[in-house]
Amino acid sequence: MSPEAPADPSRQPVTDPLNPPLPTADAAYWEAAAASFDEEPDHGLRDPAVRAAWAARLRSWLPSAPAAVLDLGCGTGSLSLLAAEQGHRVTGIDRSARMIERARTKLAGRDAAFRVGDAAEPPVGERRFDVVLVRHVLWALPDPAAALRHWAGLLTPGGRLVLVEGRWGEADPIGLPADELTALVEPLAVRTRVESLAHDPALWGREVADERYVLIADLPRRHTEVVDVHLVVRRGDEVLLARRAGTGYADGLLNVPSGHAEDGEDVREAVIREAAEEIGLRLAPEDLRVALVMQHCAPPPARPRIGWFFEAEYGVGGEPWNREPDKCAELAWFPLAALPDDMVAYSRAGLDGLRAGHRFLLHWHRPGDAVAHDPSGPGRAVVLDGPGPTG
Repeated sequence: MSPEAPADPSRQPVTDPLNPPLPTADAAYWEAAAASFDEEPDHGLRDPAVRAAWAARLRSWLPSAPAAVLDLGCGTGSLSLLAAEQGHRVTGIDRSARMIERARTKLAGRDAAFRVGDAAEPPVGERRFDVVLVRHVLWALPDPAAALRHWAGLLTPGGRLVLVEGRWGEADPIGLPADELTALVEPLAVRTRVESLAHDPALWGREVADERYVLIADLPRRHTEVVDVHLVVRRGDEVLLARRAGTGYADGLLNVPSGHAEDGEDVREAVIREAAEEIGLRLAPEDLRVALVMQHCAPPPARPRIGWFFEAEYGVGGEPWNREPDKCAELAWFPLAALPDDMVAYSRAGLDGLRAGHRFLLHWHRPGDAVAHDPSGPGRAVVLDGPGPTG
């Protein structure tokens, strides 16, 4: 799969076939490779025997009932097509626009959607999936453990990781051995199993001698919630809002700068990190105060989350500026008492609750609700520390 790694790294053009180079992260490389990407037997699956071999394996790895499958590093969509043919709803992510263009053509008319994005942090917003499918991508990421934790957070309770990986080459092999990947996955899963793929030449269109395998990990069914952090920067009577872009969720709408806590972070550490990453503020713990805590849930099938809203005064930590223009179209100041309507609904509800002096809220969307704030729609905010909803 592309662009993090070739679907079969051992098939790269190399000077020394026993010492293949590490994959390039240059997007131009993968854009140029897209036209010929499907020529390799296990890329395009054009050979009926190779295609049938992958279809049979995929059928044994994916749920028997129709499921939501996230194919990361999907390349030209060959595995996505097999999954769609087996009745699954597929979302494919790849950093190469030309790969995505070919995937869309390949799956035209099927229950599938494709988006350009980073496999390590796919732009899927609040969506959750029954399966995350990744072929020959994880080994080339700079932080495989972090990627696995993020992917696990994209799964529904009891969801499954399907990770096709290997270790290629003889003199100086590259890749991720099965025992190392197992050690990374086991803390996240209730069950893991490794299935060797090296002894089935039908999968590769030839005999192979190196390590190739799939690791299947089933995650717990217990209820878990992502922890969000939100920064309310106050400049007198105004607050700083950011317009979302390129994230796959609520793009075009305004919200306060936000993110989520990573493994090992407390919420204060998380908001300090997010402030630096998103708006360039260098905050210290003493610069922050907790303003509000909200359990919120976007429209179904999204999962609930816990949001911590922190306040900081303008001027502390530097001048805010847009450090992530690929995810944020603009930063702008608005009066807290006259907020715009084109906001993410729960972010607007949090600010309205804060202005009213509340500290604990619920905000759960119902089927059919819009992600955007609707001034004429039903209020979904429920106050937990005082009378009545905020609206």
